[in-house]
Amino acid sequence: MIRLPRHTRLLPALAATLALAHAPAQAAPRHPVAGAAESGDPVILAQQPGGALDQAARTLNQSDLAAAVGKGDTPVVLVGSAPLSTHAGDTALFVQLQSANLCGSAGCATSVYLRRDRRDWVKVLDSVSGPIALSHRSHGGMRDLIVDSTDRWIWNGTTYRDTMPAAPDTGLRQSIEQFQAQHHEDHPPQ
Repeated sequence: MIRLPRHTRLLPALAATLALAHAPAQAAPRHPVAGAAESGDPVILAQQPGGALDQAARTLNQSDLAAAVGKGDTPVVLVGSAPLSTHAGDTALFVQLQSANLCGSAGCATSVYLRRDRRDWVKVLDSVSGPIALSHRSHGGMRDLIVDSTDRWIWNGTTYRDTMPAAPDTGLRQSIEQFQAQHHEDHPPQ
């Protein structure tokens, strides 16, 4: 029996794989799952010194900025804007303050304000960390927000609320306290 070299025996499988890879793609139905990555239109945050959005952001975050300056920081104000609904008068202002005293281990937080029909800005989402994208899905006439590509926030009529379930209370704190108490008994301070 004549045996072909191994690499030539793989050619039919390779050809089939390439044919599948180049076949026209069929759109699969999307069923977003909590924790699954979802794409959307990214909200771009940038410095806009002296601009109307920058001035609004500084006014709305006056106390946080003053506290950071009081601690010797020079905060950076990043802003972005996007329509959250189909209503022409609705505008969203995305604000991120960056400084050593305002950012934590999860990064710098972004807040979202809504202005309807040129009235006052109202905070509708407070302090989320991670990039924000506008989903193509909506609730209550307002686009959903996707934070860090997996965390969906939906409109409840007045603010955005998180759809990720809270972490279960597993008694971690009590377990740590018990361990520390036992460790203290086994190794008293000298």
